[in-house]
Amino acid sequence: MTFFVLAFGIWPVVAIGVVGGYGFLVWMFQILYGPPGPPGH
Repeated sequence: MTFFVLAFGIWPVVAIGVVGGYGFLVWMFQILYGPPGPPGH
């Protein structure tokens, strides 16, 4: 029972949180420093 709670309850939330947090960090970085691309624009 504990395995199913972890496998289908906790880990999806953790995975969404990690991916969402990473996307938020990339988004903030691009707001501050501009989108990626060749230098010299």
